Amino acid sequence: MALSPKITALLGPTNTGKTHFAIERMLAHRSGMIGLPLRLLAREVYDRVARLKGANEVALVTGEEKIVPKAPRFWVCTVQAMPLDIRIACLVIDEIQLCNDPERGHVFTDRLLHARGEEETLFLGSESMRGLIQKFVPKTWFDTRPRFSDLAYAGARKLTRLPRRSAIVGFSAEDVYSIADIIRRQRGGAAVVLGALSPRTRNAQVALYQSGDVDFLVATDAIGMGLNMDVDHVAFAGREKFDGHRPRALRADEIGQIAGRAGRWKSDGTFGVTADCEQFEEELINRVESHRYEPVRVAQWRNAALDFTSVPRLIESLEAPAPEKGLARARAASDIIALKALAEDGEAMAPLTSRAEVARFWEVCQLPDFRKLSSDEHVKLVKNFAAFLASGGAIPNDWMGRQVARLDESLGDVATLSGRLAHIRTLTYVANRPGWTEDSAHWRSVTRAVEDRLSDALHESLTQRFIDRRTSILLKTLRDEDFAALTLDDSGAVAVGGESIGRLDGLSFVPDPRAKGIHGRTLRAAAFKGLEGEIARRTVRLLATEDRGITLSEHGKLWWDGAIVGMVTRGPSPLSPRVTLVADTPNPAVEAKLQSWLDGRLEVRLAPLLTLKRDAEGSSELSGMARGVAHQLAESFGVVSRKDLALPDRIGLIVKLLRPYGVWFGRREVWLPKLLRPDAAQLGALLWNVWNKSSPFHASPAPGLTSFPAERDAPRAFLRAAGFEVVAGRAIRLDMLERLQDELEKALTSGADAETLLTRIASFLGSSREEASAVLTKLGWKLVEVKDAAPVYRKQPLRRPRSAPPETKADPSSPFAQLAALKRR
Repeated sequence: MALSPKITALLGPTNTGKTHFAIERMLAHRSGMIGLPLRLLAREVYDRVARLKGANEVALVTGEEKIVPKAPRFWVCTVQAMPLDIRIACLVIDEIQLCNDPERGHVFTDRLLHARGEEETLFLGSESMRGLIQKFVPKTWFDTRPRFSDLAYAGARKLTRLPRRSAIVGFSAEDVYSIADIIRRQRGGAAVVLGALSPRTRNAQVALYQSGDVDFLVATDAIGMGLNMDVDHVAFAGREKFDGHRPRALRADEIGQIAGRAGRWKSDGTFGVTADCEQFEEELINRVESHRYEPVRVAQWRNAALDFTSVPRLIESLEAPAPEKGLARARAASDIIALKALAEDGEAMAPLTSRAEVARFWEVCQLPDFRKLSSDEHVKLVKNFAAFLASGGAIPNDWMGRQVARLDESLGDVATLSGRLAHIRTLTYVANRPGWTEDSAHWRSVTRAVEDRLSDALHESLTQRFIDRRTSILLKTLRDEDFAALTLDDSGAVAVGGESIGRLDGLSFVPDPRAKGIHGRTLRAAAFKGLEGEIARRTVRLLATEDRGITLSEHGKLWWDGAIVGMVTRGPSPLSPRVTLVADTPNPAVEAKLQSWLDGRLEVRLAPLLTLKRDAEGSSELSGMARGVAHQLAESFGVVSRKDLALPDRIGLIVKLLRPYGVWFGRREVWLPKLLRPDAAQLGALLWNVWNKSSPFHASPAPGLTSFPAERDAPRAFLRAAGFEVVAGRAIRLDMLERLQDELEKALTSGADAETLLTRIASFLGSSREEASAVLTKLGWKLVEVKDAAPVYRKQPLRRPRSAPPETKADPSSPFAQLAALKRR
């Protein structure tokens, strides 16, 4: 029996390596196809795959560009342009959360519902898509990837005080250009990235930033989708965007997608606000820092079974209602707007006498609106092309020649060149449509060459307008040892002779990696000459700060004032971690302050366990076996398997002594229910990582999760510290595991058949039926055939260790007896 193709959802925030992993998976198959949300990304991935596999093995297909060798094995496409009639072993869809996008969401939804590889399918995107994918693709295997670095909120800063290597985000071309002008005057210049730029222009601007010619990037939210840059800080200049219909506030997940550009690989990042943007609320900050967003509940949908009998029937089929809950009919985009407008035009409708004519007319209506002038202008352009293509015709060579010649002019300002570029991108799209022009190959080449020339001209125009070239170099100042010229601005940037040598992060000096050829000791000597006073002032402020001014990240880093000032390290015992100061010089007072803060944090969040630990070590009423159990709980972060406890047959006294501490004796584990609260569970997971010196840290389960597939390399002890037990490869929260076993006991007395029970347990766990069956088997339940009745599950008699307590109603350690006792109390 052939195995079903594997479907995987690789979910997580930015900077998790999802796309890198997916490309490697695709290339490991005999053939593959990846759909990306932007033409720019498609070109970047195509170049990468072509270098690895050879240009003859790889095809590139976007709306405006096609490179298709004779027999490609791998296809790199935009999601809209994916040729889904090709049989592919591995298929990848990137940024699947765009199913919720009002403009293009219906295309991503169609790929989610219908696009599959013969051997493997991967959906990449945000954790917020988990529920929707589970609903529509129930056999999906989920793999959640944690972010490689921390992301922290750094508050509000003026444009002129932003740290170097910052990206400033506006939400209109006017905002971007005005901010870039200020940065040029005050900070030397900035690269500019807008969605309306051609991929070639955007690449050239990004290269300016990456090379270090400028330290700032001003962009629209176009940077939020996959552009990989060395950004340390993202500053929002606004909180509203125009979504094509109206201005609206940014959602938390959209802010997180953009802010996530800060910090790459293991480098931590910060985000904040600037210009006239209001400060972010604490709840929003917490969501972005912890990458917890509202789940996507509705996917945009458009009917794919179109009726080309006539234009009215086509419109009717496009307006068909969504077939089920969780799908919403997408709002009318530019293609439907053009179709409806031309449906009232008798001249445009006259040639449409067959299904083939109506189908081709709809294809013309789908022409992208690169020019963004107005709906009426776009409809006129669509009508012109439709007239050329009516009755099997094509766009004449002389018409194409006149249009291209008019646009092939590289002189002009930014606005003029941007307008020409939008027009030529329209002609490039037309040239890439099969059969639309009389000589497609010729016009593909010509329009691409003109687009490249205009893109280069626009890049030069942007560079001249927004960048003031450097006039001095750092090495001369350092060579002359003119350390008195050292300056420190409000953002923490350190400069000598006007040139950056690094930044002061908290109490540590971080050298600028672009200051090549400078010996580390010389660089630090230059910094320390002028930083001693500032470090002293920061030390005073840190010692006086309130507890809420310090935060602890999931990676064990203590943040203050937008910088890391301490690291949690292994202490003398699992529940007694130490703080190591992150500073260039020792400071016992600051280290003691941070240690006191951490101790207070532990006392609040792990109070039951710490109380139990102290009483077990002191002269409390705990004695004998109860004291031993308490010690083991403290050493194991509050969870111990009953198999690991050398308990007597009757443990009523032990239960009685430990009950005031909230200790619960479950069927499989002994644990403290209060430690399952999200803040306590995450802290327990962090302490386990610190105690065991994990590198990198294992990611703690997301708050609210009750069950998920356990990764093979995740230690069971770590998951226990986070409040989960692994059963048959599935991590189940301890309280849910107890409830699951209660459900099984009820099913045994109610006589539920195997199918009903399996469905109930799969729903309870949020798993597949196969996974639920494996869990039942691991818990000792066996499928039994019953004569003249449906099969049922029966509890198998287990061989108990000699120290295990017998399961009798009289035993006060049984869960039922404990529950009754709690109710009486």
